[in-house]
Amino acid sequence: MKLERNIRAASLADWPSIAALLNEAVLPLAGAEAHLDDFLVMDEGDRMVGVAGLERYGHVALLRSVAVQAAHRHTGIGRQLFDALCAKARRDEVRGLYLLTTTAAPYFEQLGFEIRDRRDAPAALMASAEFRGVCPASATFMALELASARWPWRLRRRHWS
Repeated sequence: MKLERNIRAASLADWPSIAALLNEAVLPLAGAEAHLDDFLVMDEGDRMVGVAGLERYGHVALLRSVAVQAAHRHTGIGRQLFDALCAKARRDEVRGLYLLTTTAAPYFEQLGFEIRDRRDAPAALMASAEFRGVCPASATFMALELASARWPWRLRRRHWS
């Protein structure tokens, strides 16, 4: 029997499960809990199987904490969460998404992100724990302009099976 999957807004009560997913994926916890209002989770039945979040700073946001339970990776959950988060960001008038990654640049390039020089990051993002030292200086900085008239059509649709 296949369980129904549901994407919903995260709540403070979800933090222990979110933290466990982030730990499993070896992603930083610093600063994440303070931004739970901009996190989405995916439940399968009564279990959380994925999470993705934003840290919003005006019209720009840092994409962070995209994690899927190990047993559910490569099933499209990460992409579904990303698409839902992009839709939320657009509703909230976010014009640009940015991220730092040490391991997932090829994945995010498939989603339309472009590698940029970290020195070109919007100044507002410097308030993030990730920019203040949680992510190493060697992390790849990437950007996706949501305000582009071509979005979301420019994103390469790919099911990660």
